[in-house]
Amino acid sequence: MLNGKNILITGGTGSFGKQFVKTILQRYKPNKIIIYSRDELKQFEMAQKFNDSCMRYFIGDVRDLPRLTKAMNGVDYVVHAAALKHVPIAEYNPMECIKTNVMGAQNIIDATIENEVPYTIALSTDKAASPANLYGASKLVSDKLFVAANNLRGNHDVKYSVVRYGNVLGSRGSVVPFFKKLIDEGAKELPITDPEMTRFWITLQEGVDFVLKNFERMQGGEIFIPKIPSMKIIDMAKALAPDLPQKIIGIRPGEKLHEVMCPRDDSHLTLEFNDHFVIQPSISFSSPIDYYSNRLGEKGKSVPQGFEYNSKDNTIWLTHKELLEKLRSTSSEE
Repeated sequence: MLNGKNILITGGTGSFGKQFVKTILQRYKPNKIIIYSRDELKQFEMAQKFNDSCMRYFIGDVRDLPRLTKAMNGVDYVVHAAALKHVPIAEYNPMECIKTNVMGAQNIIDATIENEVPYTIALSTDKAASPANLYGASKLVSDKLFVAANNLRGNHDVKYSVVRYGNVLGSRGSVVPFFKKLIDEGAKELPITDPEMTRFWITLQEGVDFVLKNFERMQGGEIFIPKIPSMKIIDMAKALAPDLPQKIIGIRPGEKLHEVMCPRDDSHLTLEFNDHFVIQPSISFSSPIDYYSNRLGEKGKSVPQGFEYNSKDNTIWLTHKELLEKLRSTSSEE
Protein backbone atom coordinates (compact mmCIF):
# COMPACT_ATOMS: atom_id res chain seq x y z
CA MET A 1 0.00 0.00 0.00
CA LEU A 2 2.73 2.49 0.94
CA ASN A 3 5.50 1.26 -1.35
CA GLY A 4 6.84 4.18 -3.38
CA LYS A 5 4.41 6.59 -1.68
CA ASN A 6 4.97 9.88 0.15
CA ILE A 7 3.60 10.00 3.70
CA LEU A 8 3.38 13.06 5.97
CA ILE A 9 2.77 12.86 9.72
CA THR A 10 1.91 16.02 11.66
CA GLY A 11 3.17 15.93 15.22
CA GLY A 12 5.41 13.16 13.97
CA THR A 13 7.97 13.33 16.79
CA GLY A 14 5.41 12.13 19.35
CA SER A 15 4.96 8.58 20.60
CA PHE A 16 2.54 7.65 17.82
CA GLY A 17 4.68 9.21 15.09
CA LYS A 18 7.80 7.31 16.10
CA GLN A 19 6.00 3.96 16.23
CA PHE A 20 4.25 4.73 12.95
CA VAL A 21 7.55 5.52 11.22
CA LYS A 22 9.22 2.42 12.68
CA THR A 23 6.36 0.25 11.41
CA ILE A 24 6.33 1.77 7.92
CA LEU A 25 10.09 1.33 7.54
CA GLN A 26 9.79 -2.33 8.59
CA ARG A 27 6.86 -3.20 6.32
CA TYR A 28 7.10 -0.93 3.27
CA LYS A 29 9.51 0.88 0.98
CA PRO A 30 8.11 4.41 0.91
CA ASN A 31 9.52 7.13 -1.30
CA LYS A 32 9.37 9.76 1.45
CA ILE A 33 8.27 9.95 5.09
CA ILE A 34 7.85 13.57 6.12
CA ILE A 35 7.88 14.47 9.82
CA TYR A 36 6.10 17.79 10.26
CA SER A 37 6.37 19.29 13.75
CA ARG A 38 7.49 22.42 15.55
CA ASP A 39 10.13 21.18 18.04
CA GLU A 40 13.63 21.23 16.54
CA LEU A 41 15.20 19.30 19.44
CA LYS A 42 12.71 16.44 19.14
CA GLN A 43 13.29 16.34 15.39
CA PHE A 44 17.06 16.29 15.89
CA GLU A 45 16.78 13.44 18.40
CA MET A 46 14.38 11.48 16.19
CA ALA A 47 16.67 11.91 13.18
CA GLN A 48 19.47 10.17 15.08
CA LYS A 49 17.33 7.02 15.23
CA PHE A 50 15.38 7.30 11.98
CA ASN A 51 17.92 8.43 9.39
CA ASP A 52 16.91 6.33 6.38
CA SER A 53 17.28 8.04 3.00
CA CYS A 54 13.48 8.39 2.71
CA MET A 55 13.19 10.46 5.90
CA ARG A 56 12.46 14.19 5.73
CA TYR A 57 12.12 16.54 8.70
CA PHE A 58 10.11 19.75 8.31
CA ILE A 59 9.92 22.35 11.06
CA GLY A 60 6.43 23.81 10.97
CA ASP A 61 3.25 24.41 12.94
CA VAL A 62 -0.22 23.23 11.91
CA ARG A 63 -1.32 26.81 12.59
CA ASP A 64 0.82 27.89 9.59
CA LEU A 65 -1.19 27.19 6.42
CA PRO A 66 1.42 28.36 3.87
CA ARG A 67 4.09 26.12 5.44
CA LEU A 68 1.70 23.16 5.57
CA THR A 69 0.73 23.68 1.94
CA LYS A 70 4.39 23.62 0.89
CA ALA A 71 5.17 20.53 2.98
CA MET A 72 2.28 18.56 1.42
CA ASN A 73 3.40 18.98 -2.17
CA GLY A 74 3.36 15.53 -3.77
CA VAL A 75 2.12 13.74 -0.63
CA ASP A 76 -0.10 10.64 -0.96
CA TYR A 77 -1.07 9.95 2.67
CA VAL A 78 -1.43 12.25 5.67
CA VAL A 79 -1.77 11.22 9.31
CA HIS A 80 -2.78 14.20 11.42
CA ALA A 81 -1.46 13.45 14.92
CA ALA A 82 -0.54 16.98 16.06
CA ALA A 83 -2.67 18.31 18.93
CA LEU A 84 -2.59 20.03 22.29
CA LYS A 85 -3.71 17.11 24.48
CA HIS A 86 -3.19 17.93 28.15
CA VAL A 87 -6.67 18.31 29.68
CA PRO A 88 -5.94 20.74 32.57
CA ILE A 89 -3.56 22.86 30.46
CA ALA A 90 -6.24 23.18 27.76
CA GLU A 91 -8.72 24.31 30.43
CA TYR A 92 -6.36 27.11 31.45
CA ASN A 93 -5.30 28.04 27.90
CA PRO A 94 -8.47 27.52 25.86
CA MET A 95 -7.66 29.70 22.86
CA GLU A 96 -4.26 28.08 22.35
CA CYS A 97 -5.98 24.69 22.31
CA ILE A 98 -8.51 25.94 19.76
CA LYS A 99 -5.80 27.44 17.52
CA THR A 100 -4.00 24.11 17.24
CA ASN A 101 -6.81 21.54 17.47
CA VAL A 102 -9.53 23.37 15.51
CA MET A 103 -7.87 25.95 13.28
CA GLY A 104 -4.96 23.59 12.69
CA ALA A 105 -7.41 20.90 11.55
CA GLN A 106 -8.93 23.27 9.00
CA ASN A 107 -5.44 24.15 7.78
CA ILE A 108 -4.73 20.44 7.20
CA ILE A 109 -7.92 20.19 5.16
CA ASP A 110 -7.12 23.29 3.09
CA ALA A 111 -3.54 22.16 2.44
CA THR A 112 -4.54 18.61 1.44
CA ILE A 113 -7.23 19.86 -0.93
CA GLU A 114 -4.77 22.33 -2.48
CA ASN A 115 -2.26 19.51 -3.04
CA GLU A 116 -4.89 16.86 -3.90
CA VAL A 117 -3.62 14.46 -1.22
CA PRO A 118 -5.67 11.27 -1.81
CA TYR A 119 -5.96 9.98 1.78
CA THR A 120 -6.00 11.80 5.12
CA ILE A 121 -6.71 10.26 8.52
CA ALA A 122 -7.04 12.47 11.58
CA LEU A 123 -6.37 10.97 15.00
CA SER A 124 -9.06 11.67 17.56
CA THR A 125 -9.73 10.63 21.16
CA ASP A 126 -12.45 9.10 23.29
CA LYS A 127 -12.65 12.51 24.99
CA ALA A 128 -14.25 13.86 21.78
CA ALA A 129 -17.37 11.75 22.38
CA SER A 130 -19.85 13.63 24.58
CA PRO A 131 -16.99 15.92 25.67
CA ALA A 132 -16.68 17.22 29.22
CA ASN A 133 -13.55 19.33 28.72
CA LEU A 134 -12.14 21.78 26.20
CA TYR A 135 -9.63 19.32 24.79
CA GLY A 136 -12.44 16.86 24.01
CA ALA A 137 -14.66 19.62 22.64
CA SER A 138 -11.88 20.88 20.37
CA LYS A 139 -11.29 17.36 19.05
CA LEU A 140 -15.03 16.91 18.44
CA VAL A 141 -14.96 20.07 16.32
CA SER A 142 -11.88 18.70 14.53
CA ASP A 143 -13.69 15.42 13.85
CA LYS A 144 -16.67 17.33 12.40
CA LEU A 145 -14.35 19.38 10.18
CA PHE A 146 -12.66 16.29 8.74
CA VAL A 147 -15.97 14.52 8.13
CA ALA A 148 -17.44 17.60 6.42
CA ALA A 149 -14.26 18.06 4.35
CA ASN A 150 -15.50 15.23 2.12
CA ASN A 151 -18.13 17.71 0.88
CA LEU A 152 -15.55 20.46 0.26
CA ARG A 153 -13.31 18.52 -2.09
CA GLY A 154 -15.23 19.43 -5.26
CA ASN A 155 -13.63 17.64 -8.21
CA HIS A 156 -10.52 16.73 -6.20
CA ASP A 157 -10.14 12.97 -5.58
CA VAL A 158 -9.39 13.27 -1.86
CA LYS A 159 -10.83 11.44 1.16
CA TYR A 160 -10.92 12.25 4.89
CA SER A 161 -11.64 9.91 7.78
CA VAL A 162 -11.12 9.93 11.55
CA VAL A 163 -9.68 7.32 13.91
CA ARG A 164 -10.85 7.55 17.53
CA TYR A 165 -9.39 5.45 20.33
CA GLY A 166 -8.63 5.53 24.07
CA ASN A 167 -5.59 5.99 26.28
CA VAL A 168 -2.31 4.70 24.86
CA LEU A 169 -0.32 2.46 27.21
CA GLY A 170 3.11 3.92 27.88
CA SER A 171 2.74 7.07 25.78
CA ARG A 172 3.93 10.42 27.07
CA GLY A 173 1.40 11.90 29.47
CA SER A 174 -0.20 8.51 30.15
CA VAL A 175 -0.85 7.44 33.73
CA VAL A 176 1.38 4.35 33.36
CA PRO A 177 4.74 6.15 33.05
CA PHE A 178 3.54 8.55 35.76
CA PHE A 179 2.87 5.63 38.13
CA LYS A 180 6.17 3.98 37.18
CA LYS A 181 8.07 7.18 37.91
CA LEU A 182 6.48 7.43 41.37
CA ILE A 183 7.26 3.77 42.08
CA ASP A 184 10.90 4.18 40.96
CA GLU A 185 11.23 7.26 43.19
CA GLY A 186 10.08 5.27 46.21
CA ALA A 187 6.60 6.74 46.62
CA LYS A 188 4.71 5.55 49.69
CA GLU A 189 1.35 5.60 47.85
CA LEU A 190 -0.14 6.07 44.38
CA PRO A 191 -2.66 8.86 43.72
CA ILE A 192 -6.02 7.62 42.37
CA THR A 193 -8.62 10.07 41.14
CA ASP A 194 -11.59 7.81 41.90
CA PRO A 195 -11.82 4.09 42.77
CA GLU A 196 -14.51 3.53 40.10
CA MET A 197 -12.74 5.39 37.25
CA THR A 198 -12.30 3.35 34.07
CA ARG A 199 -10.48 3.98 30.81
CA PHE A 200 -10.10 2.33 27.40
CA TRP A 201 -6.54 1.09 26.71
CA ILE A 202 -4.61 0.44 23.52
CA THR A 203 -0.92 -0.09 22.81
CA LEU A 204 0.99 2.16 20.43
CA GLN A 205 1.46 -0.69 17.95
CA GLU A 206 -2.23 -1.54 18.04
CA GLY A 207 -3.02 2.13 17.33
CA VAL A 208 -0.58 2.23 14.42
CA ASP A 209 -1.92 -1.02 12.95
CA PHE A 210 -5.49 0.27 13.23
CA VAL A 211 -4.63 3.47 11.35
CA LEU A 212 -2.84 1.55 8.59
CA LYS A 213 -5.76 -0.86 8.19
CA ASN A 214 -8.19 2.07 7.97
CA PHE A 215 -6.24 3.60 5.09
CA GLU A 216 -7.27 0.41 3.25
CA ARG A 217 -10.87 0.53 4.51
CA MET A 218 -11.72 4.22 4.25
CA GLN A 219 -14.28 5.61 1.84
CA GLY A 220 -14.32 9.08 3.39
CA GLY A 221 -16.42 10.49 6.20
CA GLU A 222 -16.20 7.58 8.66
CA ILE A 223 -15.10 7.71 12.28
CA PHE A 224 -13.34 4.40 12.96
CA ILE A 225 -13.33 3.07 16.54
CA PRO A 226 -11.48 -0.11 17.57
CA LYS A 227 -12.87 -2.67 20.00
CA ILE A 228 -10.34 -2.41 22.84
CA PRO A 229 -10.30 -3.38 26.54
CA SER A 230 -11.14 -1.31 29.59
CA MET A 231 -9.48 -1.28 33.00
CA LYS A 232 -10.08 0.51 36.28
CA ILE A 233 -7.31 2.97 37.15
CA ILE A 234 -7.17 1.49 40.65
CA ASP A 235 -6.64 -2.02 39.18
CA MET A 236 -3.87 -0.65 37.00
CA ALA A 237 -2.16 0.76 40.10
CA LYS A 238 -2.52 -2.60 41.86
CA ALA A 239 -1.02 -4.44 38.89
CA LEU A 240 1.99 -2.12 38.78
CA ALA A 241 2.54 -2.00 42.57
CA PRO A 242 0.55 -4.70 44.40
CA ASP A 243 1.90 -3.77 47.84
CA LEU A 244 1.63 0.02 47.52
CA PRO A 245 -1.44 1.72 49.06
CA GLN A 246 -3.56 4.14 47.04
CA LYS A 247 -4.69 7.64 47.98
CA ILE A 248 -7.96 8.95 46.50
CA ILE A 249 -7.34 12.54 45.33
CA GLY A 250 -10.53 13.34 43.37
CA ILE A 251 -11.23 13.98 39.70
CA ARG A 252 -9.21 16.73 38.00
CA PRO A 253 -10.87 19.64 36.13
CA GLY A 254 -12.49 18.36 32.93
CA GLU A 255 -12.10 14.65 33.71
CA LYS A 256 -14.85 12.04 33.36
CA LEU A 257 -15.40 9.00 35.55
CA HIS A 258 -15.80 6.82 32.45
CA GLU A 259 -14.97 7.48 28.80
CA VAL A 260 -17.22 7.02 25.75
CA MET A 261 -16.21 6.22 22.17
CA CYS A 262 -19.61 5.65 20.53
CA PRO A 263 -22.14 8.03 22.14
CA ARG A 264 -25.73 6.93 22.70
CA ASP A 265 -26.94 9.88 20.64
CA ASP A 266 -25.03 8.52 17.64
CA SER A 267 -26.43 4.98 17.90
CA HIS A 268 -28.56 5.50 14.78
CA LEU A 269 -25.33 6.22 12.87
CA THR A 270 -23.16 3.49 14.41
CA LEU A 271 -22.23 0.26 12.62
CA GLU A 272 -20.58 -2.74 14.24
CA PHE A 273 -17.91 -4.72 12.40
CA ASN A 274 -15.94 -7.73 13.64
CA ASP A 275 -13.17 -5.80 15.41
CA HIS A 276 -14.30 -2.19 15.21
CA PHE A 277 -17.19 0.27 15.01
CA VAL A 278 -17.88 2.94 12.40
CA ILE A 279 -19.85 6.11 13.06
CA GLN A 280 -21.36 7.26 9.77
CA PRO A 281 -21.55 10.98 8.90
CA SER A 282 -24.58 12.84 10.24
CA ILE A 283 -24.61 14.92 7.04
CA SER A 284 -25.35 13.85 3.48
CA PHE A 285 -22.68 13.82 0.79
CA SER A 286 -23.29 14.69 -2.86
CA SER A 287 -22.36 11.09 -3.78
CA PRO A 288 -23.98 8.61 -1.36
CA ILE A 289 -21.66 6.03 0.24
CA ASP A 290 -22.63 2.59 1.53
CA TYR A 291 -20.74 2.33 4.82
CA TYR A 292 -22.15 -1.13 5.57
CA SER A 293 -19.41 -2.55 3.35
CA ASN A 294 -15.89 -1.09 3.24
CA ARG A 295 -13.16 -1.23 0.60
CA LEU A 296 -11.84 -4.49 2.08
CA GLY A 297 -15.25 -6.11 1.69
CA GLU A 298 -15.87 -6.28 5.44
CA LYS A 299 -19.56 -6.13 6.36
CA GLY A 300 -21.08 -4.15 9.22
CA LYS A 301 -24.48 -4.09 10.88
CA SER A 302 -26.48 -1.42 12.68
CA VAL A 303 -26.25 -1.37 16.48
CA PRO A 304 -29.45 -1.27 18.60
CA GLN A 305 -31.02 2.13 19.24
CA GLY A 306 -29.60 3.61 22.43
CA PHE A 307 -26.35 1.62 22.17
CA GLU A 308 -23.32 3.26 23.79
CA TYR A 309 -19.73 2.02 23.74
CA ASN A 310 -18.21 3.19 27.01
CA SER A 311 -15.36 2.10 29.27
CA LYS A 312 -17.67 1.15 32.16
CA ASP A 313 -19.99 -1.23 30.27
CA ASN A 314 -17.33 -2.62 27.94
CA THR A 315 -17.40 -6.40 27.45
CA ILE A 316 -13.59 -6.62 27.14
CA TRP A 317 -11.45 -6.07 30.26
CA LEU A 318 -7.71 -6.15 30.85
CA THR A 319 -6.50 -8.49 33.59
CA HIS A 320 -3.41 -7.66 35.66
CA LYS A 321 -1.44 -10.30 33.74
CA GLU A 322 -2.55 -8.99 30.33
CA LEU A 323 -1.66 -5.43 31.30
CA LEU A 324 1.87 -6.41 32.37
CA GLU A 325 2.32 -8.46 29.17
CA LYS A 326 1.23 -5.51 27.02
CA LEU A 327 3.61 -3.20 28.88
CA ARG A 328 6.48 -5.67 28.39
CA SER A 329 5.75 -5.90 24.66
CA THR A 330 5.54 -2.11 24.45
CA SER A 331 8.93 -1.77 26.19
CA SER A 332 10.53 -4.29 23.80
CA GLU A 333 9.27 -2.29 20.81
CA GLU A 334 11.04 0.90 21.91
